Amino acid sequence: MQEPKIESPLNPLPPVIVALVMVMGGIEAVLSLGANGLIGGPGAVGWRLTAMQDYAFLNTVFDWMMQNGRFPPEHLMRLITYPFVHYNATHAIMVVVFLLALGKMVGEVFRAWAVLTVFFGAAIGGALAYGLLTGDPRPLVGGYPAVYGLIGAFTFLMWMKLGALGENRNRAFVLIGFLLGIQLIFALLFGGDHTWVADLAGFATGFVLSFVVSPGGWTHVLAKVRGN
Repeated sequence: MQEPKIESPLNPLPPVIVALVMVMGGIEAVLSLGANGLIGGPGAVGWRLTAMQDYAFLNTVFDWMMQNGRFPPEHLMRLITYPFVHYNATHAIMVVVFLLALGKMVGEVFRAWAVLTVFFGAAIGGALAYGLLTGDPRPLVGGYPAVYGLIGAFTFLMWMKLGALGENRNRAFVLIGFLLGIQLIFALLFGGDHTWVADLAGFATGFVLSFVVSPGGWTHVLAKVRGN
């Protein structure tokens, strides 16, 4: 007699998302423990500030590179390291929550390399937009632009599904509209910065990249171009 197969009520997270969360959460844990004097001694209080100086995306550094035509690796890496440094634990936790939710939905469809391409591609796109369009002297840190890239990928999946069903594809953009609306309200009530530029650019980058990296994505693009 064959024993009944017991399935977990919770679908496992894609390994690539688990890896990103572990790296992001591990860095934040070290910085938070150090800031509270639980590890590292007195010098650990300044670890977060040091991490921002070394790994955040800084417009002053970006402007220097553009003006001098020099792109040292230790500064170029800021384009992909800033998503792993946050202002505080609350900032990091909110990013991780979005990463788990969107990463699960996207990671169940996209291959691991495609998820990483969207995540880091959106981080790069967000940073470049922040540098080219804002000139804001404040450091760009945190994983929101990269996570907004996953929102772009999720929007792409919804956009494709609605198109296949013959429904209004504009409905796919409800989530990004809602999130940007919340950001606008907070900016009006409490004063905002220019990070929304990086977030929006991250979303756009993730959406566009999905045309290429999604399963059958490039084939689908060619079919559309050829009118098939």
